[in-house]
Parts: sequence; structure tokens; C-alpha cells
Amino acid sequence: MRLTRHVALVVAAMVFTLMMDGALAQSAGWQSYKSHFLQPDGRIIDTANHNVSHTEGQGFSMVLAVNYNDRPTFDALLKWSNDHLYRKDIGLYSWRYDPAATPPVSDLNNASDGDTLIAWALLLAGQKWHEPSYIAASNALQAAIIKHNVIYYAGYNVLLPGVSGFNHNSFITLNPSYFIFPAWQAFYQHSHLKIWNDLTLDGYTLLGNMRFGNPRLPTDWVTLWADKTLSPSDRWPARFSYDAVRIPLYINWAQRNSPALGPYVAYWRQFNRLSTPAWVDVLTNAIAPYMLTPGLMAIRDSIMGDGALVSENMQPKEDYYSASLRLLTFWSLK
Repeated sequence: MRLTRHVALVVAAMVFTLMMDGALAQSAGWQSYKSHFLQPDGRIIDTANHNVSHTEGQGFSMVLAVNYNDRPTFDALLKWSNDHLYRKDIGLYSWRYDPAATPPVSDLNNASDGDTLIAWALLLAGQKWHEPSYIAASNALQAAIIKHNVIYYAGYNVLLPGVSGFNHNSFITLNPSYFIFPAWQAFYQHSHLKIWNDLTLDGYTLLGNMRFGNPRLPTDWVTLWADKTLSPSDRWPARFSYDAVRIPLYINWAQRNSPALGPYVAYWRQFNRLSTPAWVDVLTNAIAPYMLTPGLMAIRDSIMGDGALVSENMQPKEDYYSASLRLLTFWSLK
């Protein structure tokens, strides 16, 4: 009897050790990410942009912290965001923090993708760690997004990129990479509020109509006119680039191998994997003179059947945005 018990304890210890070794191995990429981009106070720095911070980075990292079961980091990220970016007057977050500026938050406008990511992370955290306060905070943030950023325009339910500066009456400006379908899906499953499903359905319809130029791709910024027509925004380069590349990531995260991925697959299929340009101008067909960063490459690999190539490991001199997209893509495939 004692021998059997001893063997059971040894086996249990071995299993625990193997599990811990696996967890440590899997978290190596996360530890490297934190060592490069996370400040001790919970601020994520954008290393390619003068070490500013924004709600996008806080939201990305909060989602990752939940996936890596790292509650202390999650709480630090949330506290810093609440202390420095949260606007009590509208229940949303100012989008950018520049430590070199006075004041550090000079533009009070929000970015609805950052708010959506934070709300999604709070919901995931509340469900994972059985913490009602996180879910309550997510519910409040979702309600504020609906109140201040969601409108019905030209026959579509749409998410404006921010509270101000994007509704011009005769047209609105959209950023389709802010259509975070897995977050909207999670919000709908949680609350059953119809608006999240409406945003999803109309978002896919809009993307289907954003087939610009020979590449037949959406651009980073898009104009939706009152007569329902769509065009690349003339306020930014007409490129499928660093913003729009997130669109297939979010589509694939919400619905693996979705038919909506077709335009991106067709475009990337034209290129050898290692010579794929970082962007294309849909109006001139000009392409970037440099290749995809590791994070953009990870998105490309995830939808082109090369998901096994998506790694957690940091690449030499990889910046914050690339590393974030790479880790998010890694988790989108789980």
C-alpha cells in the first residue's frame, strides 16, 4: 500500500514537472516580449514610435496576458491604463500617451480599437479568473463604445475610429482594421446585445465592398459616402498596409478559413513567401521596397496554410508592433 502511494506521488511529481517545463517553454516568448516592451509601471512602449504608448498596445498586451495566464501583468496594464488614459466623462480611454510631451496626453480623443481590445481583455479575464469586477468593467466599456462610437450610417451599423473627427455628415471615415470580429463575437455571446451581431454582419458586408484597385483589397483608411459608395480615404496613402493587415488576422480568429479571407489569400499567393512586400498601393499598384516584418509575416502564414511557421520567439531587433502581431497571431491559431 505504501509502495503504491509512493509510486503515485512520484508519478504526480513527474507530471507536474513536465507541465511546469511546458508552461515555462511556452511562456518564453511572452517573457521576452515583456522584457522588451513592458515598463515596471504597466506601460507598453511603442519602440518604433519614440516610446509612446497607446490603448492599442495596452489592449494587445492585456489580451496576451490573459492567454498567458499572467494576472499580475494584466492588473499592472489595466491600472496604468486607468490611471493615465481613462476618461471618466465618457467612460472611454484617450488613445495616446507621450512621455516626452507636456501634458503626456494632449489629444483626449479615443481609438475605438484600443477600447474594444481592453473591453475584450476584461471580459476574457473575468471569465478565466472568475472575477466579476473585470466583467463589470468590460460591460461598462462596451456600453460606452456603443454610445459614443457606434452609429447607423448609409444603411450600415459601423464603428467610428474615435469620438470626434470621423463623422463629416456627407461621409464618414472608417478604419476596417478596427473591426475586431473575435471581440464582437465574444461580446455578443456574453450579452446577446443585437448591436454586436449587427456590427459583425455589416462589417463583413463592408469588407466585401472594399475591393479597391487591381489588388482588390481594402485600404488602411476608407471613406463611406452617404450614398453608400466606398473609396480609399484621400487623407492617407491608398495602401493595404500596416493597419489593414490586421483584417485577415481578426477574420481568421473569429472564423477559421472564412470565405471572407479570399481576397487576402489571392493577393499573397502572387508572391514567394520571403519576398512578399509589406504594402501595396491599390490605386497605383506600387509595392513596398521592403518585405513583411515578422508580425505581418505571421498573419500571412496563418491564413496561407503555413500556421506551423508562426512562432512565439522574438526576432532580432523586432519592434513592438511586429512582436504584438506575431504573438496575437500565435494565439489566434490556438
